Amino acid sequence: MELQKCNLSLGRNRKELKPHGTLEFPCAGFSEIYEENTEVAWHWHEEIEIVYLEWGNMDWQVPGKTYHLKEGDLFAINSEILHHAVAKSKCRLDTLVFHRYFITGGDQSVFDQKYIRPLTGCCSFDGCLVNDFAVDVPLLCGIYKEALSAYVSEEDGHEFTIRHKLSEICMELYRHFGPKQVQTIWNADIERIQKMLYYIQEHYMENITLAQIAGAADIGDRECLRCFKRCIQTSPIQYLLKYRVMRAAAMLREERDRSIAEISNACGFDSPSNFAQTFKRYFQCTPKKYRSENDPRLNCIIQMQGSYRCGENGEKWMELTV
Repeated sequence: MELQKCNLSLGRNRKELKPHGTLEFPCAGFSEIYEENTEVAWHWHEEIEIVYLEWGNMDWQVPGKTYHLKEGDLFAINSEILHHAVAKSKCRLDTLVFHRYFITGGDQSVFDQKYIRPLTGCCSFDGCLVNDFAVDVPLLCGIYKEALSAYVSEEDGHEFTIRHKLSEICMELYRHFGPKQVQTIWNADIERIQKMLYYIQEHYMENITLAQIAGAADIGDRECLRCFKRCIQTSPIQYLLKYRVMRAAAMLREERDRSIAEISNACGFDSPSNFAQTFKRYFQCTPKKYRSENDPRLNCIIQMQGSYRCGENGEKWMELTV
């Protein structure tokens, strides 16, 4: 099977809506090259997720923790755990996402009851850098690559190979986390932060206040500040500002018929100058320069008969000068 692009579709509580795999084969593979400062939005899903950083640097967050991944790192995220990532440099990430039933076959099996359910129910397993505790890191990374290779190849029996290899990784996780039941984050915090992040997602274009964000979770301003700090290590207003900038960056890339002033207003900034200053703080360039450097048409330019032409539709892009 071809590795997919990681495009998120999120519901009200930040749950990812896109199914991973099928009912018969609940496993999906993804491969993505991220530019520096690209973010993966906060989200969660029922499946276990295991990622491998081929090259570059990337930060992954779960509530209360941040992990700094470098080339060759293997990272695991538990079922139903809110998580987020940001590329610290240009990087390539490979991902396998699978339901626990892919490994166990169902909740009545010994594999589910004795191993996988205790693992996914372990309070101390939210996210983990496997390289920090695995006895043989190269071996485990090799096992992961074999699973990914089998997924891509679709050779006869590849389903068995993928399940076998992922079972080996799950067993390594079980050996590490099985005996541990330490609560690290209040369960109430997770529910609250999901509600407040969803409120920001739905109202970022408006002039929203700290009180309104806190009200989404029926808590006071001070508890809202503490909850954000405990869970995602930032303030509500800083998160709102970053979310606005990231939405603006997406619009600059994808909605090329809209002016920068229109995008500034659509993302909740009070003026184009404030938008430009804030945008430059995150991307180290102006919105205009960012748009010109991220023109999708530039990725498919070909030389043809004395001019540069767009590979998508053959239209002339610019005259060729020598």
